[in-house]
Amino acid sequence: MGKGKFSWPSGATYEGDFKGGYMDGIGTYTGSVGNTYKGSWIMNLKHGKGTKSFSNGDYYEGEWRRGLQDGHGRYQWKNGNHYIGQWKNGMINGNGTMIWSCGNRYDGFWEDGLPKGNGTFRWADGSFYVGVWSKDPKEQNGTYYPSGSPAGDLDWDPQHVYLVDLTDSKICQGEKISILPSQKMTNWPGIAGEVNQKQLVYRRWNDGGRPKRMSVDERLSNYSLDTDGSLNVYTNGDVDLRNSEEGMENLQLDDLDSGGGRVVLKLPPTPKKQGETIARGHKNYELMLNLQLGIRHSVGRPAPATSLDLKASAFDPKEKVWTKFPPEGSKHTPPHQSCEFKWKDYCPVVFRTLRKLFNVDAADYMISICGNDALRELSSPGKSGSFFYLTNDDKYMIKTMKKAEVKVLIRMLPAYYNHVRAFENTLVTKFFGLHCVKLTGTAQKKVRFVIMGNLFCSEYVIHRRFDLKGSSHGRTTAKPQTAVDPTTTLKDLDLNFIFRLQKVWFQEFCRQVDRDCDFLEQERIMDYSLLIGVHFREAVSYRDSHTPPRTSGNLIMNQQRLVYLEWASIKLGVNMPARVEQTVRRNDCETQLIGEPTGELYDVILYFGIIDILQDYDISKKLEHAYKSMQYDPTSISAVDPRQYSRRFRDFIYRAFVEDT
Repeated sequence: MGKGKFSWPSGATYEGDFKGGYMDGIGTYTGSVGNTYKGSWIMNLKHGKGTKSFSNGDYYEGEWRRGLQDGHGRYQWKNGNHYIGQWKNGMINGNGTMIWSCGNRYDGFWEDGLPKGNGTFRWADGSFYVGVWSKDPKEQNGTYYPSGSPAGDLDWDPQHVYLVDLTDSKICQGEKISILPSQKMTNWPGIAGEVNQKQLVYRRWNDGGRPKRMSVDERLSNYSLDTDGSLNVYTNGDVDLRNSEEGMENLQLDDLDSGGGRVVLKLPPTPKKQGETIARGHKNYELMLNLQLGIRHSVGRPAPATSLDLKASAFDPKEKVWTKFPPEGSKHTPPHQSCEFKWKDYCPVVFRTLRKLFNVDAADYMISICGNDALRELSSPGKSGSFFYLTNDDKYMIKTMKKAEVKVLIRMLPAYYNHVRAFENTLVTKFFGLHCVKLTGTAQKKVRFVIMGNLFCSEYVIHRRFDLKGSSHGRTTAKPQTAVDPTTTLKDLDLNFIFRLQKVWFQEFCRQVDRDCDFLEQERIMDYSLLIGVHFREAVSYRDSHTPPRTSGNLIMNQQRLVYLEWASIKLGVNMPARVEQTVRRNDCETQLIGEPTGELYDVILYFGIIDILQDYDISKKLEHAYKSMQYDPTSISAVDPRQYSRRFRDFIYRAFVEDT
């Protein structure tokens, strides 16, 4: 903690700020092969502004995110070429300029390290080529303008840039950092008793389900003591920890005698999945089959490659496709065992592009929704009367919708698309598809539904759930404390924590909440909420006692952060390490939304996002506001105009979330 220096046996060093055992703050890492990084760190990752000199002579100066170049930066190659512009995930991506040492330059858009989209290539003699760029010659389209020099080449091929000019401009990856400071084991007196690390033996189950034994041999990366005295051990399996980029796994220790008795690793049991499986005989079994048939047809049929730059016509409310599914099958549909139905896709090109934007693989998407495993129906419909279904792998949630909600989503779809494209860390719900099933015959029943990402799809147990709006009227769960379990969704007046985020994440959180609320306010949306899932680190203790485990505050607890998570998957609202502080409300103030802090802190992993974003401030909500305002404090009710709702929501969220100092 504080300023210090860490040295590796290889000769590499880090000198700068530490926090909780991590390289965290401002510091300089000098590698064993001569590369150097000077700049900002967070939890062992380059994050913020920094400069890196590579051992091969290359140089980068600019912004970093989670260990990779991300944002605006300048890269200088040892051959004199340099690039100035946008980066994403360690690659040139966005708008930028490449200047070659010979004087040629390219100004325009890039994707995955290559020119893609509108751009101009200029020669040192003043001639230039302008057009749409692509590595695929079929998509390349542009015009050459000579400078008047007789050296101008009217037959110049733009593919020359990809095949020749860029071959000497590869981004250097640098060396991998070996085992990190926070992974080092220190034998502090009195913490772990007389346990001999070299005696520890663990059992790891491989993909075939057969046990595999091996000695830890000083590759034990971390441990802590449970409240019952049992030892928690986190190690990296048979992957050598000298490569810090490999993932971590939680393993189970065999029974053994280590001088003072048995050593046992206790992991949380797999929680029972929510909802009722829709098996044959369920009232919605045929509806599930229809839905799966429709999704398989929509996603699986061949479609031309889509650009992220969509035409306005793709968002037209009339842009929908009807398909008939007779039981005997047709030219375009397979035979099936359900009743005859019609299937409708709303704005299919838009949602196909959204899935691409959200990095959803089409095959995985179909397997999740249409595979052999049935969907699960949550036990009761939401307040709106909508039913919710979960895929068996918990990745996707399917919600039935009213016609009015469909109209709202279609109306705001262009703005929604632009918003989620502009802000990859947006907290608003991710929509993957909008569809309708229409039963034929006398019933003519229509079921409209939207497919969304499930916020709580996690390898960790979600111990507490909160749905927060910033209002107080009716915002409590009508359950006694003894009846609250991990599936109970608590509300504003049930909140008994303050969420503490690290500085960089807190700043990003505030920026993104502002962006998302501005977007929803502009679209006249209200009644949305921040859904939060909390996983407490010492899960066994928490479940047994119904009281969160208290952080001991010692070094071991701080060191667990890296080994407990796969850090590459951390992003705003997903897998986020944080701390929560317990609060207590005054008995004389029933509407106090944020209680008094108690100083009791717990290490947690957070999941959160903004949900229910399809309620516009229509005439029914205006009437609800007028009616309830005559009975209750107008500031306490949920139904208020979008501007007031946004302001109140932000005020509350910025009191519930604070910077962890």
